[in-house]
Amino acid sequence: MLKKALVTGSGVGIGRAIALDLASKGFDIAFHYNKSAEAANQGVQEATTYSIKSIALQADITKPEQAQSLVENAAAQLGGLSVIVNNVGNYLRKPISKTSTKEWQEVINSNLNATFYITKAALPYLKAANGARIVNFACASAQNIAARRTNAAYIIAKTGIIIYTKSLAVELIKDKITVNVVSPGVAENSWDVEEMIPKLPAKRPATLSEINNGVWFFINPNSDYITGQVLEVSGGWNL
Repeated sequence: MLKKALVTGSGVGIGRAIALDLASKGFDIAFHYNKSAEAANQGVQEATTYSIKSIALQADITKPEQAQSLVENAAAQLGGLSVIVNNVGNYLRKPISKTSTKEWQEVINSNLNATFYITKAALPYLKAANGARIVNFACASAQNIAARRTNAAYIIAKTGIIIYTKSLAVELIKDKITVNVVSPGVAENSWDVEEMIPKLPAKRPATLSEINNGVWFFINPNSDYITGQVLEVSGGWNL
């Protein structure tokens, strides 16, 4: 398998942890950031300790032309792409009746549209890799169709990602490309982690390492026959 990966939103948090984990497994890595340049460059320095090639690229991937340019630059500098991890996505906690048009657009754009823009731009490179992986990010319970009191816009975007993933998986299996979803619950870096712990069956958040394991499950070479699936890393939350 060609070991060339682009992880969106990898300057900080979950994306950074995924990028570093892939670097430790021998992947050349493109760190993507929008505003966190210093953190992304620190990630590059840490990744290169694994004797791989690592770069940091800036883009606002809610804009299709910048998403296209990001993918083209990553492929050019890494020598191709075989793995795309679509990790970017803003969270909004607000009743839907109080959500402004601007907030609605920002949540849909950063989650669903950015995933579409990056993936569409990457497909020619992934098809050329002769065996590639796309891992998209949703969230725990996004595949459960139910009313949402405080985060409807966010869940709508994430449910859209799941439908998009399943549809693309069917289309791309002939091209030796698998497309899957990792859906984290509350993670150790979540902003409301202390508030949420009592509500979690496991009584603790997911570690970033545990989320990495979910991503690697879909990327590793033994997962060629697994596509269109959703893996929740949520410790039983919302079951």
